[in-house]
Amino acid sequence: QVQLVESGGGLVQAGGSLRLSCAGSGSIFRINAIAWYRQAPGKQRELVADISSGGSTNYADSVKGRFTISRDNAKNTVYLQMNSLKPEDTAVYYCNLYYWGKPYWGQGTQVTVSS
Repeated sequence: QVQLVESGGGLVQAGGSLRLSCAGSGSIFRINAIAWYRQAPGKQRELVADISSGGSTNYADSVKGRFTISRDNAKNTVYLQMNSLKPEDTAVYYCNLYYWGKPYWGQGTQVTVSS
């Protein structure tokens, strides 16, 4: 069974930083690409960044240069370092992986950026 647990969200002023963590279970986590998505109120869930099992990364244009995704396979954890936060980054952030074609999601962590 795949389990994903996000943490690290909170309230921060514009221009500030947060680091989100996504902890996963076992070898399934280590051999899969992991993605961060976010969903703001009234909007569709959108891809923020992803990282392959080998460490290749991809970012949404809206976060390029501000967010950094990384992984520590020894700790079964993927991180999302978020700098220069903007009010429009306010959303629930979810981590995600696909296993045998099925998506798995964590419970989400709220990020609120005040202006």
